[in-house]
Amino acid sequence: MAQILDEIIKKTKEDLEKRKIDYPLEWLGRSLAYNPFTPKDVHTALKSTKENPYRIIAEVKKASPSKGIIREDFDPMVIAQAYEKGGADSLSILTEPHFFQGNKEYLGMVRRYTSIPLLRKDFIVDKYQLVEALAYGADYVLLIATALSRKELKELLNYTRHLGMQALVEIHDKTDLTKAIFAGADIIGINHRNLETFEMDMSLSEKLIPLIPNSKIIVAESGITDHEMVQELSKVGADAFLVGEHFMRQDDITQAVKDLKYGK
Repeated sequence: MAQILDEIIKKTKEDLEKRKIDYPLEWLGRSLAYNPFTPKDVHTALKSTKENPYRIIAEVKKASPSKGIIREDFDPMVIAQAYEKGGADSLSILTEPHFFQGNKEYLGMVRRYTSIPLLRKDFIVDKYQLVEALAYGADYVLLIATALSRKELKELLNYTRHLGMQALVEIHDKTDLTKAIFAGADIIGINHRNLETFEMDMSLSEKLIPLIPNSKIIVAESGITDHEMVQELSKVGADAFLVGEHFMRQDDITQAVKDLKYGK
């Protein structure tokens, strides 16, 4: 499992080279002139308030490298609408095709039928993917600190903002956090799952949140399954909670979001 992140990045780069030939950046850039979507306000959607303390980023996710197929009856639009109905504040759309069975087309489909901000969740290593994210209807993108150098992270974050979008910068340890702060990240996600070993460490938020400057929006990711966990993570400083697998395994997704967000 340790090599899985390298494999995903390698495959992502191979795919990118093909796409750049089929749809050159200039062509993609021109298509933005006809883009009906302007990016939504991500900060307001994710920042915890007294009225809405537990912000939920609900993930549209068919499969994962560690668990295989998570949801057989997978219809991104039905799932997205059920999430919004349940009170989700944002949606995470997996677009990585090989290991997570995602598709960037899901972004445009979901965008037409929901009103909350969309995250393009993928392994972003190139500016091309950022232009693509905007063209397909994303409001913000995932940038994984572990997968990028300090310089790459800073450049991609700056370019994301240049395009009018925001970035959720994902970290897993102090080294990643240093990179995220150096890059100027203002939305920082703490992934309890190690992307190289897939092991979970639910105490990670507790360890890392005290080291994060006060003004940042903090997102707790992975392994969150009930309202009590959300309350505990909120106490240590998390604003928002990215939840995928737990929701994807439920029969009633709308109710699952309500239970997680408001308690039973």
